[in-house]
Amino acid sequence: MTLVADLWQARGWQVDIQPTQAAGHATTLAKTAVSNGSQVVIAAGGDGTLSEVANGLAHTACIMAPLPVGTANSFARELKLPLPLFRGKHQLLKAADLLLNGRIQQMDLGYSTDATGNGRYWLLWAGAGVDGYLVEHIEPRPKWSKKLGRLGYMLQGIALTARFPTASAKVEIDGRLYEDHYLLTLISNCRLYAGGGLTISPQAKLDDGLFEVWLFQGKHIGKMFQYGALMKAGRRDFPGMTMVNGR
Repeated sequence: MTLVADLWQARGWQVDIQPTQAAGHATTLAKTAVSNGSQVVIAAGGDGTLSEVANGLAHTACIMAPLPVGTANSFARELKLPLPLFRGKHQLLKAADLLLNGRIQQMDLGYSTDATGNGRYWLLWAGAGVDGYLVEHIEPRPKWSKKLGRLGYMLQGIALTARFPTASAKVEIDGRLYEDHYLLTLISNCRLYAGGGLTISPQAKLDDGLFEVWLFQGKHIGKMFQYGALMKAGRRDFPGMTMVNGR
């Protein structure tokens, strides 16, 4: 981060580096930055860090600048920012330079609440079913998994899928009701999914005021592997897969 700070300072910015100390700390730091009158928060990390920062900056005038140094960097992939390989200095500085010269763009934010009423904003997608099940049981990830990046996440996921409990669900989208056995209900705000490795909604935009709601029917987890392979091949009209736009 020192190299990035030096670059921004050379362009006339005053930069204060604030390392995170624990989960959730990035939200606190972002809120403090807003209180101190900061114009921009450079969120250096992966998608988890960006999510925390977004929750601290939502509905403020402070700008979030995503610097991709995480594992999957799905948000950075969505914006087509350079991704540093093994923290490569050249790509990191290239991404920082693009942020300096980029345009400010507002985007849609999702908001989800749990059974207790606690809520969080999200940037890219929110899922119920196999998606949420895997995140709940995988995070926080062990060091070996983080070192392997998306492959590590995939290996952990495969080991857990056999224990996934299926359930029926009711999904209401702008007054329309859908009821079935769904392996995954996914509310997406972007083109990419699964760590940026799968293009799920090619026409999606971060700022169009719409979400793409995907419903994947099935009772056996093996069906999700079939859906994934079909989407990888460009198929999105297979029986059992339903996409509905909603607000």
